[in-house]
Amino acid sequence: MSLRLKVVASLVENGARLADIGSDHAFLPTFLIEEGRIDFAVAGEVVKGPFEIAKTHVQKSGLEDHIHVRLANGLAAIEAADQIDTIVIAGMGGLLISEILEAGVKKIKPNMRLILQPNNHEDTLREWLIEHQFAIKTEKIVYDAEKFYEMIVAEPAGEKMKLSELDLKFGPYLRREKSDIFVQKWTKEIHTQEYILSSLPDQTMSKYAEVEAYLLQLNEVLS
Repeated sequence: MSLRLKVVASLVENGARLADIGSDHAFLPTFLIEEGRIDFAVAGEVVKGPFEIAKTHVQKSGLEDHIHVRLANGLAAIEAADQIDTIVIAGMGGLLISEILEAGVKKIKPNMRLILQPNNHEDTLREWLIEHQFAIKTEKIVYDAEKFYEMIVAEPAGEKMKLSELDLKFGPYLRREKSDIFVQKWTKEIHTQEYILSSLPDQTMSKYAEVEAYLLQLNEVLS
């Protein structure tokens, strides 16, 4: 299993009843059950091919009694009888994760924990969470297979969490912790933006100002 998924797994509490949405090969629930961390999981897939692959993987692992593989769209994979308390949505874009949560928001109960790993548009996902009164409880960042990945853990809060523009963009926990990987990610982005700035034609003043403002923001976060 990839480092990315191992970090996601580390955020799942022992004894959780897990729904892994977009489970692909069902690697995550299989790993957690084989490690003795959980005893029950739903692996949801919306596409027939990955659904069949996940089903085969679970059967080969002998875990059919512990992992229920379902062909369903998003949170429609969850049934009341499952008593799910932890939802993982990992390996998708932040926009798609937001759409999945929006479509299935009525399935999210007050005691549920969301573990989300967007591949991009992390700020959009944070905005969705805040707008729908979820509190961000912790965040992680890893570098795996030459890519940076952020993980966001959120829970229903009943009120809007107050986050600044910098918190939404860079993560309230990540930007305060400033781990080495966090610094690497945004230092790389600074170099990218500096290259863009040096390549802009003179007449694109509005774009120049936009990139310059972004660079100021990046440097402020890393200072």
